[in-house]
Amino acid sequence: MSDKPNQTPPAQTQRYPGSSGEMTPEPRDEMRDYEGRGLLEGRRALITGGDSGIGRAVAVAFAKEGADVAIAYLTEHEDAEHTRKLVEQAGRRCVLLPGDLGQADHCAEVVEETVRELGGLEILVNNVAYQQPVDSLDELSDEQWEHTFAVNIHSYFRVTRAALRHMGEGAAIVNTSSINGLRGNKTLIDYAATKGAINAFTQSMAQNLMERGIRVNAVAPGPVWTPLIPATFPPERVDEFGKQAPMKRAADPDEIAPSYVFFAAGRLSSYYTGEVLAPVGGETLPG
Repeated sequence: MSDKPNQTPPAQTQRYPGSSGEMTPEPRDEMRDYEGRGLLEGRRALITGGDSGIGRAVAVAFAKEGADVAIAYLTEHEDAEHTRKLVEQAGRRCVLLPGDLGQADHCAEVVEETVRELGGLEILVNNVAYQQPVDSLDELSDEQWEHTFAVNIHSYFRVTRAALRHMGEGAAIVNTSSINGLRGNKTLIDYAATKGAINAFTQSMAQNLMERGIRVNAVAPGPVWTPLIPATFPPERVDEFGKQAPMKRAADPDEIAPSYVFFAAGRLSSYYTGEVLAPVGGETLPG
C-alpha cells in the first residue's frame, strides 16, 4: 500500500458495500505514520461504519490516542477483522458489531453491546452511509429514498438517542456529513438531502446538549477514496472521481481522520460545538 496520496483511480466496480482490499489503488486508511499523544486515554468510542474507509482510519487513530473502540458495520467481515487487528496492534480493544443500522432495533443494540463490552461510552462517531446515484428524480424510487434516509440520518438519530443514556459531561459526538450536504449534488439527490439533515441535526443537538457538557460537531469531507465509491458509482464515474476538487484528486481516509481526533479530544476542541469542518481539497463555498 502506497504512503503517497492517491491520484485519480482507474475505472472499476464492486458489489455493495464494497471492500478495501479489492480497490485499485488500495486506500490509505491504516494511519501507519500517525503518532498518538494520549489525547483519548481511557476513553470508549463507538464508530458506525467503522470497518473501512474513514471509519477504519478513525478507529486506528483513536486507538493510537488511547481509546478502546467498537465498530458497527453491515456485512464486511473481512474488512472489520482487519480493522480490529490494527486497533489491537495499537494496544487497545476492538469490538465488532455487524448488522443493518437501517433497522431501528439494531441502532440501540450496538450501543448497549458497546457499553457491555467496553464498560462505558464517551465518544460516538456516526459515520455509516449509503448512496446510489440517479440521473433524475423520476429514477429515484420510494424504496431507495427511504433506505438512504434510514441509514444516513435515522441511524444517527437512533444511535445518538441510545448513546446519550450513557454519556456524561465531557463526552463528544462527531457526525460524518459531506460536501454534498453543503452544496447539493445533481445525481446524489437523496444522499445530499440526508447530509444536509445531518448538519442541521448536529447544530441542533449541540445547542440541546450544551448544558450537559456534551459537544456535537460534524466533519463534511469532499471526495474520499473509500469502498463506497466503486461499490455505488459506475466505472466511468470512478475514473473521474476526485478530478472536480481543486487539488485534482480524492482524499485518502488517513487525511480525514485527524479531524475526528480534533473534535473527539477535549484538549484540542473544548470550545467547539455545533461546528461543521469541511476538508474538501481546496473548494471554497459561499456562506
